[in-house]
Amino acid sequence: MFDMVRRLPQAVWLIGLISLVNDAASDMLYPLIPLYLASVLMAGPRTLGIIEGIAEATASILKLFSGVIVDYTSRTKAWIVFGYALAGFGRPLIAFISSWPFLLAIRFADRVGKGLRTSPRDALLAASAGPDMRGLAFGLHRAMDNAGAVLGPVVASLLLGFGMSLKDIFLWSIVPAVLCLVLALKIREPDRIIRGPAVKISWRLHDMPPAFRRYLVIVAIFTLGNSSNMFLLLRAQELGVPQARVPLLWAAVSAVAMLFSTPLSALSDRWGRVRLLLVGYLTYGVFYLAMGLMRGNGLGLYALFGFYGLFMAATEGVEKAMVADLAPEGRRGTAFGWFNLTAGLMLLPASILFGWLYERFSSLPAFTFSGACSIIAALLLVTWFRPGRRGKRGEGRTRNTDAGTGKGG
Repeated sequence: MFDMVRRLPQAVWLIGLISLVNDAASDMLYPLIPLYLASVLMAGPRTLGIIEGIAEATASILKLFSGVIVDYTSRTKAWIVFGYALAGFGRPLIAFISSWPFLLAIRFADRVGKGLRTSPRDALLAASAGPDMRGLAFGLHRAMDNAGAVLGPVVASLLLGFGMSLKDIFLWSIVPAVLCLVLALKIREPDRIIRGPAVKISWRLHDMPPAFRRYLVIVAIFTLGNSSNMFLLLRAQELGVPQARVPLLWAAVSAVAMLFSTPLSALSDRWGRVRLLLVGYLTYGVFYLAMGLMRGNGLGLYALFGFYGLFMAATEGVEKAMVADLAPEGRRGTAFGWFNLTAGLMLLPASILFGWLYERFSSLPAFTFSGACSIIAALLLVTWFRPGRRGKRGEGRTRNTDAGTGKGG
């Protein structure tokens, strides 16, 4: 596998490095937002659910838009550069706000940037690596992304430990934003995208393969229980984890995901996407049920968060490799757009419902609901998904996808 990693195209490594820098900045602040919301802006779980739900839903709509435009123009770089710039230069503004609607506006801008860059970036990754290395390419990207997610919380924890205020930490996030922009400007379009087939702008889903549409339904059900990760940090704080250790807890999650994303995603190239997703969904269900039942902040809680990192490693890269497998030629950007739209739009009811259950009743009903959604999605994955052949052009990719179910050609 290490030889295959070294042979990955330069574009895959550059995109991974950009994600590493961006996530170092984003995850330096991400664990602090629930603390800032509660201690400075005086708002609770319901407000957090509204902010995160609206922000993620906005990003998802724009992911479809940018994906369709990529298929039409065969260009990705401009969207990637602008998306990273908008998000990176907006985060430091959190230091100047005094009420939660302003935080909503900044998170909205951050997610607009994410929405504009994600589908073009995914399409660029899929075009840069062949079908036999697709899981590996997406896995490496997720590993580097999670490496940034390890670095960011560790830096945040150190700064908090040295007495730096939350506002000052937000201001310092301007430094990685500048570096991320410089790296994004170095991206080159691969020939496969530049000389891709000319297509008309099309938002339609009904002409996508049936297996892809069934996959979107499963993703939607799973995402209904996949509320914002900020609730996990809020739960950790509720269980008594000190403020300075909350970023370290999230760093542990990202560290596990970083270590296992590449090998697990590469395993899906040989073992099958469905099997990896099934393991990931079941892992998520067990984790959320355990979080709802947890009653202390000892080593068990840290081990549980590490277990959550395994879920991320087994699903993040594999989910996107599955999209690339199922997407018709010339519609890959649109397929990623629909995937991201589906997952993101479901985050709005997921976060709002989770926040309502958490605040109205307790943590246990909220976490139990999320765990149940993931188990239902896992059952549908093995009983209903059944990806079949799409013809000679997609035959090889679909057979690889089916390897996990034993139903492939």
